Amino acid sequence: MTERTDMPSITWAERLEAETLSGFCRAVLTAAGCDAPSAEAATRAMMHGSRLGVDSHGVRLLPHYAEVVARGRVKGRPSMRFIKENGAAAALDADHGHGALAAYTAMEHAVQVAGYLGIGAVAIRNTSHFGPAGAYAYAAAEAGAIGLAFCNSDSFVRLHEGAQKFHGTNPIAVAVPIEGERPWLLDMATSAISYNRVLLYRSLGRALPQAAASGGSGADTLDANAVEMLAPLGAAFGFKGAGLAGLAEIFSAILSGMRLSVEIPPMRGPDMVSPRVMGAFVMAMRPSAFVDQVTFQNGMKRYLAALRGSRSIDGGKVMAPGDREWEEEARRRVLGIPIDPHTAAAFDMLAERFSITRPRPLSKELARETKQRERNA
Repeated sequence: MTERTDMPSITWAERLEAETLSGFCRAVLTAAGCDAPSAEAATRAMMHGSRLGVDSHGVRLLPHYAEVVARGRVKGRPSMRFIKENGAAAALDADHGHGALAAYTAMEHAVQVAGYLGIGAVAIRNTSHFGPAGAYAYAAAEAGAIGLAFCNSDSFVRLHEGAQKFHGTNPIAVAVPIEGERPWLLDMATSAISYNRVLLYRSLGRALPQAAASGGSGADTLDANAVEMLAPLGAAFGFKGAGLAGLAEIFSAILSGMRLSVEIPPMRGPDMVSPRVMGAFVMAMRPSAFVDQVTFQNGMKRYLAALRGSRSIDGGKVMAPGDREWEEEARRRVLGIPIDPHTAAAFDMLAERFSITRPRPLSKELARETKQRERNA
């Protein structure tokens, strides 16, 4: 399940209407040097995060993406091409373009191949940061396929009982289509928390959860400003998170022939010119290649009915992966996309830098209504 954003006492700077925000993102990326497909793909991925409440991988990435394109680390006008195709398997050279364009391009191909072979898989090479992994798994589910997405990233997560950075946050995402419902959607970092999430907590002035991040010695810290590395998923059983991170590493880096996490330059620089030579991996599976469609859909619906109907702890609520995100999406469709203070300030600077109209916050009346609903939630 993606990380929760419905934490109490968050003070967002403002809320923005989704379509206006999307237009601002595309305009900024275009002004920074992106072609139309790159700007559209990056915006689509960021808005997936922001609509579903995955704010750590939502529009707060816009300033970073604009910078790396403008300074040349990421090609705004790449020439992506498939360099290897062997039945259900393929390799895409992303030409150091935006990771979202590479991942959407690869998943579209994987879904197409799965349509006649039952399964399609694409290793992506020479790519860059792609944002929320769930966006690409979800794209497959929208087309009726089961989607999987993996990537690795620069070292920022210690191993279990380790005291140095080793893996990246190395996300794993899976989406499963369900007739008449939104997909079953798992989108998880293999670290206890993502670094973008640490930055969000820092912006909001909040203490981190227990066993989420460490200082330089590997000891846990709750201070977002003192974080030097992240902890693997699992706390006292962190060997499980470290193992899952290794799985993502094998699929995304080794199958693509790209850099390991320990070899990738840091996302935040200081070098914003040299490509990071990253890999990723996507897969699509057509359920009817394994079992007839009616049997598959009946199985998913029986499974979800049993899951959601299982007994919960007092005051708790049992939810399937994705349930919380779809609820948050519906809520934000009415109330707008919340923006943290640091991102709001960055939007001001981007608007001024590129002479683009800054999206206006929703009305004070709606803001008051929003706060009241949050208090009552």
